[in-house]
This record gives sequence, structure tokens and C-alpha cells, in this order.
Amino acid sequence: MPKDPIISLHKLSIFQRKNLVLSNVNLSLHKGEFAYLIGKTGSGKSSLLKTLYAELPVVDGEASIAGFNLRTLKREEVPFLRRRLGIVFQDFQLLEDRSVQENLLFVLHATGWTDRKLMDQRIHEVLLQVGLVAKGYKYPHQLSGGEQQRIAIARAMLNQPEVILADEPTGNLDPETSNGILRLLMSISENGQAVIMATHNYNLIYKFPARVIKCEEGTVIASANQLD
Repeated sequence: MPKDPIISLHKLSIFQRKNLVLSNVNLSLHKGEFAYLIGKTGSGKSSLLKTLYAELPVVDGEASIAGFNLRTLKREEVPFLRRRLGIVFQDFQLLEDRSVQENLLFVLHATGWTDRKLMDQRIHEVLLQVGLVAKGYKYPHQLSGGEQQRIAIARAMLNQPEVILADEPTGNLDPETSNGILRLLMSISENGQAVIMATHNYNLIYKFPARVIKCEEGTVIASANQLD
């Protein structure tokens, strides 16, 4: 693996407002690495992810991701950071009044793309990657939950991010569909992106073993390669 991690956290404390959520967090993740993020509800998983995409500021400790120092990051730099990240949520967060194609075009416009031919080409590429090339004209309500989540992953991939942060992406899906989403995320990591996937679904972890990062007792145990 490369020497320089794509994510590096050192003696990091994470706060929600003034409440300490996690302390002494030490974690590194490299390109092409897949890791599960586990822990009980309220253990700090979402707070850790929010710190990584700069929703929560870093005020104590060191943190960097995709070449950005989160401790010194200015508010106006946050959009540039997020273009280097792909963020996937449990509830898809697709625009219901727009087709799949229009949802993806919206993101490209918002992140500075202007050439329509290149935009259409990139949309075709990400839909091909998630296996939904034929669904570009559909609206979210015409898709299954698994298809909507695949579109959400395609959206996250548009700007060729270095890191994918997935917060409970299979939480609303049945087991078979969850397996497909996990295989997709693992294939993305095999293509060189780092992927962190928060989950409560331990069955997935047993079925598809990978590195496990655990939020427990106010800190992060990041060295485990499997469940205890």
C-alpha cells in the first residue's frame, strides 16, 4: 500500500456543539481500502463521518482527508473538499421531481461542469458502473429502493472522488439488495477509492469480511480486521 494514507486522524477529539462524542481517535485509511464503521446507536459513527466531510469542525487533534487539512480548513474551501469525496446516505436524497439523468446533471452543474457532451458521457459512465444505464429517464419513485441507492452511489461517483463515505447505505434495503449494494461498494474500492461504510448489519460483515473500525466507549478502535 502507498505510504501516505488518504485519511489520517491523530489524537482527534470530535464534538457535537460542546459535547465530546469521541476522543483520542487515531485512524488511517489508504486508497483502495474498504472498511466497515460499526458501533451502537449514539456511539459516534455519524459524527465521525460528519467530521470527515467537514460538517463538524476539527478543534482538537489532527485530521486530513484527500489532501485537505481539516484542522485549518476554511469554510469557503469546504465545497472543494466535498468534490473529492462521495457521500452516500441511507435515505438516498434524490430530487423526486427530476429524472435520474436530471438528478445527475444537477450535481455536475453545481460542481462546475459546463460541457454538455462531457456531462452526458460522465453520466453514462457512472450509470454503467452501477448497472443502471437504461434507467436514466426514470424518476426516483419509479425505481426500487436498491435502484435508488445505486443511483445515489452513481451520483457520489460523478466527480471521481478519492473517498466514498457511506452512512448506513443498506439500512432501508432487504438482505439480497443489501448484498448487491455492498458488492458494488467493494468493487469501487477495488478500483482505487477508499470506502468507509457505516452499518448496523453484522450479517453483511460476516458474509463479506473486511477491515472493521469500531466506535466504542467514546473512542475508535481502528485496528480490527474482523468482528470480535
